[in-house]
Amino acid sequence: MDDTGFHKKLAELLEKLQSLPEGASQDLTEVAQKTKDRREQIRTSVAELQESLDYLRLSVKYLVFDLEATRRENSYLRKMIEQSNREQQRRDQQDDEDM
Repeated sequence: MDDTGFHKKLAELLEKLQSLPEGASQDLTEVAQKTKDRREQIRTSVAELQESLDYLRLSVKYLVFDLEATRRENSYLRKMIEQSNREQQRRDQQDDEDM
C-alpha cells in the first residue's frame, strides 16, 4: 500500500473511531496515531537505507576504478623493470665480450 492509500485508510479509520464511546475511541485513536508514527519511522528508515546503499554502490565503483588503475600501473611498471633488466643483461654481456 502506498502512502496516499495508507493515509486515506487511516483518515477513514479515525473518522469511524470518533463515533465510538469516549474511552474506546481515545484508546483506539492513540493506537492509530502510533501506527501512523511507526509507518513514518519505517519510511524514513527505508529512505536512509536507500541513501546508504547508493553511497555504498558509488564507493564500490570508485574502489573498482582505483583497483583497475593500480593493476594497469603495476603492469606498466613490471614491463619497465623487465625492459631495464634486459638492457642491463645486454650491457653485462657486452662488457664480458669486451674483456
